[in-house]
Amino acid sequence: MRILTHGFVLGLALALAAQAFGQTQPAGERPATIAAIPGVIAAGAKWEQAWSGPMTADGMIGGDDGALLFAQEQSNAIVKLWPDGRSWVQWPYIAGAGALSVDAQGRTFAAERTCTDPGLGLGTNCTVPTRIVQLAPQRKVLAETFADGRPLGRINDLAADGHGGAYYTQGGVFHVKADGSVSAIAEGGQGGVFTNGLVLSPDGRTLYVTNRTAILAFDLGADGTVSNRRDFAALGNEAQGSFGADGLAVDRDGRLYATAGAGVYVFDKAGKQLGVIPTPRLPITLAFAGADKKTLYIGAMGATTPTGQEWATPQGVRNVAMTVYRVPVLAAGFRK
Repeated sequence: MRILTHGFVLGLALALAAQAFGQTQPAGERPATIAAIPGVIAAGAKWEQAWSGPMTADGMIGGDDGALLFAQEQSNAIVKLWPDGRSWVQWPYIAGAGALSVDAQGRTFAAERTCTDPGLGLGTNCTVPTRIVQLAPQRKVLAETFADGRPLGRINDLAADGHGGAYYTQGGVFHVKADGSVSAIAEGGQGGVFTNGLVLSPDGRTLYVTNRTAILAFDLGADGTVSNRRDFAALGNEAQGSFGADGLAVDRDGRLYATAGAGVYVFDKAGKQLGVIPTPRLPITLAFAGADKKTLYIGAMGATTPTGQEWATPQGVRNVAMTVYRVPVLAAGFRK
């Protein structure tokens, strides 16, 4: 479609022109032989490529229509990917689209990272505030500053709270209420947490948040208030990858899935690790999609060109190429 083609060209131009801060090229594909995890995935299941390109595919969520939605920061768009391989821009003009979440009422939220993409090299010259926006049922800005005027920062991930607001990560963990007020749950920085992904349990009573190679859990009250921070699970040092644990997802039975260095780590409701699903590349985001929510998708770093070579950028230019893979699973994703 024309809008996707124009976005591709714009994103590619930005990627090739922008300066990064010492990012290395992603590694190529690696072996990913899958062993059985009872109730989760069968032995010998195979990953297959569903999409690839020179721009990001982040903040994934699965729709009730079987399609996958992901955020593409460089083209300022939310892309919809169907099981048959078709894709189009579902929501354009999302300034620096970074993450997505939807609640049971159909309210869809996105993070607008605006001009904070490190590949743009703007640093403090980026003066457009980052925002959390609602895309559906009507489009509006939910929040762009704290009460004292401080910016939200480069927003990482989102999880709708079911009350018209959302939790988000940006070094720490924060909560934006439906009225736009923002509060800190756990501060980041020296001596604090180092967060990335977050997700709610199927019953909406627990918030899970990554913290390097560990996962934290918080109790959620009926009004969305947060209490009882605790360590829920540990991934181990082999999960370090680039930044430790990244994306999170839950299935219908309450199992928790985390992307990290070796692949997708799977935990039961008590935090016991059930196994690791190895992945062809380093995964940073994941979601269940498909008509029955029994297809697990990941967004992973690196991609190949149409000629089959690894996508590479010139020295000093940020490489944001990604590949979306999918694999059939026994578990079913949670339907809100």
